[in-house]
Amino acid sequence: MCNTKVTAPASYLERAKEMKSRLGFLRRKPVTQNEADHNGKSTAEPSQDEAHAWAESLDKLLVHKYGLAAFQAFLRTEFSEENINFWLACEDYKKTKSASKLTSKVNLDSCTRELTAANLVKPTADAFDVAQKRIFGLMEKDSYPRFLRSQLYLDLTK
Repeated sequence: MCNTKVTAPASYLERAKEMKSRLGFLRRKPVTQNEADHNGKSTAEPSQDEAHAWAESLDKLLVHKYGLAAFQAFLRTEFSEENINFWLACEDYKKTKSASKLTSKVNLDSCTRELTAANLVKPTADAFDVAQKRIFGLMEKDSYPRFLRSQLYLDLTK
């Protein structure tokens, strides 16, 4: 089992702070007529009620485009954005129809590759379900509660 801790350089912290600042810029973006993308996810700044609803579940947070962006920015400040990136990659992988495209989309680190190698012999859309559910559970129990206590989220609910 791989369990490697990497220390982030100071410049990474600066980039994380810059991303948080950029998120603030997004909050000031004027609302356009077309506030939803083709998936029906809201792209406009959330109302207080929407932001409060994110506290009900991680699913409600992730389905909202702005909520997802806020959570990603928060995870960057904690140097743990690889979790949401993996989860999103799994979501994209599941939507892929062609078996040959499924194979070409697999680009994993060695630890994850070891865990999912058996599923990749015959790629299917659900090849990463177990790993994705594990990552979702880790975010739900760890990062998500911290996000709900973060100043970033508290500012959105005011």
